[in-house]
Amino acid sequence: MKKLVYICSFIIMNACGQTDSSHNSLRTVESQLVKEQNLINPEGKTIAARFNTPITFNRIESDLSSFEFYLQNLPLKNHGTLVHHYDGTTKENYNVYEAVVDLEIGKRDLHQCADAIMRLRAEFLWNQKRYDEIHFNFTNGFRVDYSEWMKGRRVVIKGNKTYWNNRYSPSNSYQDFWKYLELIFSYAGTLSLSKELKPVSLTELKIGDVFIKGGSPGHAVIVVDVAVNAEGEKLFLLAQSYMPAQDLQILKNPNNSASPWYSVRECENWLETPEWGFKSSSLTRF
Repeated sequence: MKKLVYICSFIIMNACGQTDSSHNSLRTVESQLVKEQNLINPEGKTIAARFNTPITFNRIESDLSSFEFYLQNLPLKNHGTLVHHYDGTTKENYNVYEAVVDLEIGKRDLHQCADAIMRLRAEFLWNQKRYDEIHFNFTNGFRVDYSEWMKGRRVVIKGNKTYWNNRYSPSNSYQDFWKYLELIFSYAGTLSLSKELKPVSLTELKIGDVFIKGGSPGHAVIVVDVAVNAEGEKLFLLAQSYMPAQDLQILKNPNNSASPWYSVRECENWLETPEWGFKSSSLTRF
């Protein structure tokens, strides 16, 4: 650690007044510093505890009751654990993920990319008792409010018709909440979610934002942590689920084997993730 501090201080003292031709050299030294750091804490049980920020960067501090804090503190399975599919089979780690989120995903092939993101948002709101804010649209545009589901109402789908029906007694158990989510997973996806989210500029990126490509095929990943340095440069971590339905996973950065952190500066035009690529204009927000 003392060696890193010394080298970092040397860089700072000599960076002032550098010419453009020497900028790349500075970046090379910074990359070497990243390699010398241990950015993974195997003992960490949450995202914030497992992933250290690169030198000169500080993790964004979030309000305890915020969606950002919820994501930063998602529980993780033990370091080195493989992703499991809904049927119990494993997804071998061919340089795709750094960690696996410790949340149940059900026994059906439903918890895929957009589904996992909707689940995170809905579960956060459910834990906060903000039930009236939980709602998603089916691909056909029909809005499904959890506040209606709580009343015991259920959605009936007959051909091109979709409507509510009174069927059960009111309930707000987690079991019934999960049934609501599985209904959403069945009839919503990247296409419907992309229409619900609001576009945001890459420079405004924050925890909870979603890179999404709606369609079939389509894909979506969510920003689960952000770090920033004194110059305002942002780094971020990404999580995804995939097909078939599988555990949420914290992604590797395919363009930087030394660090799982992605750089806003380096994806101004294109974001490359291990299993999908996104235009920078595909950043959205709940």
